[in-house]
Amino acid sequence: MTRRTIVFAGDSITDAGRREDPDGLGDGYVRMIAERLEGSGHRVVNAGISGDRAVDLRARWSEDVQAHEPDVLSVLVGVNDMWRRYDSADATSAEEFRAVYDELLASMAGTGASIVLMEPFLLPVADEMHAWRTDDLDDKIAVVRALAEKHGATLIGLDGLLTDAARERGPEAVAFDGVHPTPYGHALIADAWIAAAERHLA
Repeated sequence: MTRRTIVFAGDSITDAGRREDPDGLGDGYVRMIAERLEGSGHRVVNAGISGDRAVDLRARWSEDVQAHEPDVLSVLVGVNDMWRRYDSADATSAEEFRAVYDELLASMAGTGASIVLMEPFLLPVADEMHAWRTDDLDDKIAVVRALAEKHGATLIGLDGLLTDAARERGPEAVAFDGVHPTPYGHALIADAWIAAAERHLA
């Protein structure tokens, strides 16, 4: 098996406390994936930072992503591009989100990196959050799907996966506030990632 460098870029869902973790992995899905890959020789880098939107990823892309020369790049971003509209009146349109995200993915062309894109998701735990989906996040999920097709990336449909789990167990069992996964939610993400990305690790 060829040794791969796998870089995970994203927001708090990816970060999961990695900057307070001596291993730099955090206690979320990235650690679970790293543990599953233990003994494979693959190098796992967690480059998530809590609160990041797509524009924040762009600001640190060269240092935090490209500098690691990833063989596999996994990106999960978009929920803060939605959230800021509602918690601080700082909206990011779907068009702005698309333009920045497209720029980041285009920057990886020619590097040989395999790209894995994960859909942002929202599991409404309060009535008003249903409108957040229909008025904002659904359009950003559509952007991620379109960019995965454009750039030949592997797409992981987290929104449907976690929504189905929330229907079965209740949203708080998957993401306690609708966004930040519980251990069960992180395990679902890790399982989906391994299943989808396994072909990039051979």
